[in-house]
Formats: sequence, structure tokens, C-alpha cells
Amino acid sequence: MFRRTAFAALAAVAALTLAGCGNNSPAASTSSPSSSSSSTPALSGEITVFAAASLTGTFTQLGKDFEAAHPGVKVHFSFAGSSALAQQINQGAPADVFASAAPKNMDQVTDKGTATNFVKNTLEIAVPKGNPGKITGLKDFADKNKKIAICAVQVPCGAAAKKVFDATKIVAQPDSLEQDVKAALTKVSLGEVDAAMVYKTDVLAAKDKVEGIEFPEADKAINDYPIATLTKAQNPDGAKAFVDFVLSAQGTTVLTAAGFDAP
Repeated sequence: MFRRTAFAALAAVAALTLAGCGNNSPAASTSSPSSSSSSTPALSGEITVFAAASLTGTFTQLGKDFEAAHPGVKVHFSFAGSSALAQQINQGAPADVFASAAPKNMDQVTDKGTATNFVKNTLEIAVPKGNPGKITGLKDFADKNKKIAICAVQVPCGAAAKKVFDATKIVAQPDSLEQDVKAALTKVSLGEVDAAMVYKTDVLAAKDKVEGIEFPEADKAINDYPIATLTKAQNPDGAKAFVDFVLSAQGTTVLTAAGFDAP
């Protein structure tokens, strides 16, 4: 009788122990999804991007694509000559990302992270539709009878033009020195000059407003475009995500479709 009673007691204890273990299993399984769901928080806020004037069309498109991929995020752009943008950043202008048309201007910025070259661009001669000034090539930039616009030497397109002129021993005779490439292109589209030295991407972006003339000497001054987050960015997570987006396959597709070359 004693053995039967003892055996029954042991069986009851074992059943209670197993029941306790069974109750713990669901608790463990419900805690697992909770811990795995703690991923990187979604991006939010605003991102301010300072970018070279020649990036206006492509970066405007990339900004829209980025906003579509990250609802609630707003990307603001400031487009101008790279030298002016670098100066503004050094003077304390609030920006999260800087994309320059030349490494020189990126190097001038003290408040920057690691810069990465993301595209290249090549110079091209832009003339009004129909080429009324009868421009045939680079030598026409030395003709005082032609109305010519080039970028100021502080601007990447101006520095590149100077390299070409120096290499070919051509003494340019500009009637206008512009602070960014878009300003030079505007003078062409309005018919205010016979020709301007711009980038091939600007000619493509202008579509039927201007015509482009390629010249072999352009290979002597191909511009690398670097991009970097700024160390004092007000939205560092957003800044990094935007730079990564520009460097992604989707970003590269938009840029190369506009005429930029891979770095």
C-alpha cells in the first residue's frame, strides 16, 4: 500500500513539472519575434543636399525616387557652382551632403566625411539651335569676333576648360565668365553667345534648346565628381542613406542615362 501511494505521489509531481515546462514554451516563442522585430528605425526628417549645378536634373530625380522609397522624408537641394557651395559650407551653411563637380572643391570643405567619386563628366561645346555663329571647334574660342561664354576658373567647368586651352595652346577670348555651368548654358539657349564650354550632360539636358559639338581635346580634362556626408549633418542617418542611394545601382542608372560616365 505504501509503495502504491509513493508511486502515485511521484507521478503527480512529474505531471506538474511537465505542465510547467509546457507553459514556458509559448512564452519563449512569443518573446522571440519581439526581439527580432527591433530593426533599424525608419528614416525621417529632412535632408539638405548641396550639389553642383550640373547635377540639377539627375539629383532632382534621385531626390524624388529617394522620397518615394522613404515616405515621410523630404530632400532639399541647393544647386550652384561647386566652389560657391564649398565656401558656403565652410561658412556654416547647414547641409547634410555635398556633391561636387571636382575633387578640388570637395577638398576645400573641412566639415566632410569620406568622399567617394561617383561619376565622371566630359566637356562639350554648346551652341544655339542652327549654330548661327558657325562654330566648328575649339579654335573658335580664340576668335575675338565670336561671342563666347566659359565658366570662371574657380568653377570646375572653368578649371577643366583652362586645362584644355593650356594643353592645346589656345588663348580663349571669352565675353562672359559664369559662376556655374547652368548660367553659361542659359546664355547659349537665349542666343546671347555663339558658344559656351559646358558638360555633355548639360547639352543632353537642354534637349532641343541647344546643339552640342564634341571635340577630341575634351579627353584632356575629364572631371571626377565626389560625394560625401558632412560631419556636422543635422540628419546623419538620412545623409548616409542618400549617399548610399546615389551610389546604388538605381542611382547609377539615373546618372548614366543623363550622360555621366562611371567613375
